[in-house]
Amino acid sequence: MTDRLAGRASRGAAVTLGAQGLRVLVQTASVVVLARLLAPTDYGLIAEVLVVIGLGEIFRDFGLTSAAVQAKTLSAGERSNLFWLNAVIGVVLAAVTVLAAPGVAAFYGDDRLVALTAVLSVVFLFNGVGTQLRADLNRRLAFGRLSAAEIVGQAAGLAGGVAIALLGGGYWALAGQQILQAVVTLVLLWWFDRFRPERYRRDVPMRRFLGFGADVVGAQLLGYAGKNTDTVVIGATLGVGPLGVYNRAFQLLALPLTQINAPATRVALPVLSSLQDQPERFRRYLLAGQSVMLHLVLAVFSWSTALATPLLLLLLGPRWSDSVPLFQILAVSGVFTTAGYSTYWVFMAKGLTRSFLFWQIVTRPVVIGVVLLGALGGLTGVAIAYSSVSVLTWVLGLVWIARVSDAPARAMLVGGILATTGYLIPAAAAWAVGTAIGPGILGLVGGTVAWVAALAAVLAVWPAFRRDALVVLRVGAAMRGARGRSERAPVQQAVPR
Repeated sequence: MTDRLAGRASRGAAVTLGAQGLRVLVQTASVVVLARLLAPTDYGLIAEVLVVIGLGEIFRDFGLTSAAVQAKTLSAGERSNLFWLNAVIGVVLAAVTVLAAPGVAAFYGDDRLVALTAVLSVVFLFNGVGTQLRADLNRRLAFGRLSAAEIVGQAAGLAGGVAIALLGGGYWALAGQQILQAVVTLVLLWWFDRFRPERYRRDVPMRRFLGFGADVVGAQLLGYAGKNTDTVVIGATLGVGPLGVYNRAFQLLALPLTQINAPATRVALPVLSSLQDQPERFRRYLLAGQSVMLHLVLAVFSWSTALATPLLLLLLGPRWSDSVPLFQILAVSGVFTTAGYSTYWVFMAKGLTRSFLFWQIVTRPVVIGVVLLGALGGLTGVAIAYSSVSVLTWVLGLVWIARVSDAPARAMLVGGILATTGYLIPAAAAWAVGTAIGPGILGLVGGTVAWVAALAAVLAVWPAFRRDALVVLRVGAAMRGARGRSERAPVQQAVPR
């Protein structure tokens, strides 16, 4: 059983992270191409609506994806009932969103949002049907098919969005991108997944799933409010132009995060859930997962933040230059949001959903209050506030899980501090060299060379940092070997004992 889990986890991580190469290409193309075809106001409008859509998505899922993945057993009747619950919720949310569209437009003071909100409501229909198809593939660790559906969907959405933008559709290009992506992804999920729902059965009890989901959705709503206060405040007070600039900085931040954090969570949750009654193995897998995520994210952000000026101007063009300092500030939140994912894994894998809900009740008002206070300083003030509170909530999250579980909170804290400190040095070197050379390709290349040299020096002289970095390399080697080897050694050799 131990060897089988090791092999399945290794192959699952290999497939999921391997698919990220294609996903990165598609999403980078989306950022670069559409940013040059559309204006900041187009992104500001779509950002205002996507806050509403994102809120509805929490209700659409209702925590039932996590409930299905975390469950030790799941009968055919339970899976079918979960499918119909999510599908019905999607229909209801689409109708509610259409009715709420005038209110959304009135709140932001922009009549264009009525039609935009109503059209984007159809996303709930497609995602509602696809919810348990995703969960079923995830539960069975069928990450290759799941990744294929999502990547092809994203590529189709990008193609549609670019076509609409070239025809002069403006912000409708971004709406079309969202809808086409949802449609194509659903079609492929249905094609790839062997699960076909039966009729809804009232004799199959669903209380355990709904109870789990209610705690999750309550916590997610609070978390969502904290994460999106900045968007709402900027859109309501400064307008769609500044919001578009802020949104591009935030989306550039989210690009590497979603390529690392979401796939890591997809693999980690089913694996850690199966180890929830084995404390020592749970500890080893958790710390290894945290190390991999942090080193990957910190490597990306320490380089991109130091060289943000030449990098962003090269990718987006000069009219997005105001996004550069915002991106550099928000990168701090990206690092500590990533560190906080391992805390989320503990809550979900151990079934501590009620404690997770209480955690959100305590911390989210603090997040919202700090961001509202930061709004007094404009876009920069919001970015500083958002990043500062991300550091605070990471530390408080570790204190919380130390009290409610046997998770290695102290080791998680030490690992986070060690990794962050180690990557500050190459970031400083890259910034110094890039600034001395000046913006442009030469500054980007010179800064990159300095970053690599400084990182090599840190690895050479700091044994603790080198040890944690080697975990990433061992896990990577295990994932590459997992496709062609037996199920025995790879992950067990990669995960520290």
